Formats: sequence, C-alpha cells, structure tokens
Amino acid sequence: MSVQHAEHDDVPAIPRPDRTPRGLRAACAIVAPHLLPSYDQAKDQALTEALQHNSVRPVHAYLAHWAALIEIERHPGTAKAYHRAEYLARIATTPDEARAHLTTASVIYREAAEAVRDA
Repeated sequence: MSVQHAEHDDVPAIPRPDRTPRGLRAACAIVAPHLLPSYDQAKDQALTEALQHNSVRPVHAYLAHWAALIEIERHPGTAKAYHRAEYLARIATTPDEARAHLTTASVIYREAAEAVRDA
C-alpha cells in the first residue's frame, strides 16, 4: 500500500481483527473508541435494513466499511494522514483544494478496503 503505509514506522497498533461484528467492535474500542457510537449505529442500521429487505447485503456492506476503517485506524500514521485529509477537505477554501484532500482520503480508504478484502 503506497499511501497507506507511507511512513516506515507505521506499525499496526493491533493485529487485524476478524471481520465479524464482535471482532471489529473490539478493535474499534482499542484503536478508535470515539467511533464506537457510530459503529453501533451502523451495525443496528445494517441489521434493520437486512430484515426490511430480506437480504444480508447491508450486513456485508457494513462489515466491509468498518473493516476498512479499522484497517486505517490500526496504523497510527495512516490514521493521522486520513483524518488530516478529511479535515483539510472540510476547511478548504476552494472546490479544487477540497477535491485534492478528498482524493487523498479516498485513496487511503480504497487501499485499506483492498487490504482487508484480500486478507
């Protein structure tokens, strides 16, 4: 991962968790406890949608998304770069500036999603 592990000392804070609701929540509690309310809300929403649509797709989507987010958060340098890019996009003064920072964040997210998908 070129962008995600750009910092040589960006050693994972924890091992990659199992891609299960319990495994991802436990990892979230360690590397990003401030995200636990969002995690729980996303899980509840995915389960509700799964029941409403009689489909497991919402659950798979939630697991994929949170696996990618936790993959980012496992790497302190990557998480710092990701959050910085998101912040800079929010405070950008021009659309081009915002686009550039959002591109950085999306590359980091995509690379994290690929890493956990291939794992």
